Amino acid sequence: MQLPVYNLAGEIVEQVELDDAVFGLPMNEALLHQAVVRQLANQRQGTSSTKTRGMVTGSRRKLFRQKGTGRARHGSITAPTYRGGGVAFGPHPRDYRQRMPKRMRQQALRTALSAKVGDQGLMLLESLEFEVPKTKQMVALLDRFSVRSALVVLPRSNEAVQKSARNIPDVKTLPAHSLNVLDVLGHRHVIMPVAAARLVEQALGQNVLVQEE
Repeated sequence: MQLPVYNLAGEIVEQVELDDAVFGLPMNEALLHQAVVRQLANQRQGTSSTKTRGMVTGSRRKLFRQKGTGRARHGSITAPTYRGGGVAFGPHPRDYRQRMPKRMRQQALRTALSAKVGDQGLMLLESLEFEVPKTKQMVALLDRFSVRSALVVLPRSNEAVQKSARNIPDVKTLPAHSLNVLDVLGHRHVIMPVAAARLVEQALGQNVLVQEE
């Protein structure tokens, strides 16, 4: 497939051919859902912890006799019904990580990129270089393309571009080797220089895994 390439002034300078095996796949919602759930689960720390009635400090003495008081029967002040008692069915430390085969992760990323192309959310730039970090430059660039939510994919780390974008809401920069499904789907537009697109094509087209965060 062919996509237009823009310069920083917003003008189309050429048309480039992209690999259909990376940017032209049909939608697979089940695969994308699995990939997103996995990535969100793997970000969880799993350190939440509560004390059960057997862990809290408190007397184990029966509070009052079983019968004859007219009150509900109780055995210990550490029961969950009392203030300061244990927590019933509360969270405990656990590992939320989910496994997903490498080929499925690759295919999910290809599908996410293809979905962006289908929604006209992928924009290719001739190049993206700033001499000095300046938020105003990035804001002007995004306004030129009427973009509010964007993932900017760079062929390599670029301090000037990254610093120019880091204070803009809903805008995130990533090097191409860190491209992942969650960030692609989490932004309305994906903006990348042609050099970054070629790196993504090379990585995904040769069955080499693009590293996820």
